[in-house]
Amino acid sequence: MHTVLRSATREVVIGPDQPFCLIGERLNPTGRRIFAEQLRHGDLSRIAVDVEQQVAAGATMLDINMGVPLADEAELLARAVTMVQELTDLPLCIDSSVVEALEAGLAVYRGKALVNSVTGERERLDAILPIVARYGAAVIALPNEEDEIPDEPAKRLEITRKIVDVAVGEYGIALEDIVIDPLAMPIGADTTLVTKTCETIRLIRDELGLNMTLGASNVSFGMPGRAALGAAFLPIAMSCGLTSAVMDVRSPQIVEAVKAADLLLGNDEWGAAWIARYRAAQKSA
Repeated sequence: MHTVLRSATREVVIGPDQPFCLIGERLNPTGRRIFAEQLRHGDLSRIAVDVEQQVAAGATMLDINMGVPLADEAELLARAVTMVQELTDLPLCIDSSVVEALEAGLAVYRGKALVNSVTGERERLDAILPIVARYGAAVIALPNEEDEIPDEPAKRLEITRKIVDVAVGEYGIALEDIVIDPLAMPIGADTTLVTKTCETIRLIRDELGLNMTLGASNVSFGMPGRAALGAAFLPIAMSCGLTSAVMDVRSPQIVEAVKAADLLLGNDEWGAAWIARYRAAQKSA
């Protein structure tokens, strides 16, 4: 199954037979005090730096979140989306928990965006899915309800089925435009959580065949050696069926591991991308 996203001039295809989709996470003020303060005062200049770094690092798409307390998120997100489209032709993932902000971002986007995100609560589905359908976007869906993350992979699969039924059956969203986030949790809190995430990925892949993404940085949160953990986790998750991730593409160790996994899983024909990457690194050195 292929999920197709577009900017005004570029197309990205997410699928199990495609190279892993690297969604840059950096355009987000969470945990970035200075950036958040700049945004609160209407200063978007830092965005240009973050876009340049992520494009240079090899991002396939960029996630944009402008959630800043005491700021007009809808206005900020619309400005940011407009600005980023002038800086790069990468497709965008428009990220907000505020319905008005999502609509403002989609209204100025030129192409087919990925919306991040919706959960399984009926109220959220009925608020966000009509906007996704109206703008012809794709959507990331998380299999949790009422702020509760189910512990068991089977329960996550059950909620995923419900989301798919509502999105496809009631709002006419194409099945391939639903991307599931199987819920990656910090391994520092419980060392069994990654195993449960991987089991969820396998269940969704085997029953529904949907594309999947997740916040890769969540897994290593609070732990030392985060790049090494990310570099180990993503290839494991890819082998289970993960096809994209919102991640820090500026980490060479993690990106290198993903590119190696693309080759080893058969999504880099004849190793062409791996060899080209190696030669470019040699030339740069």
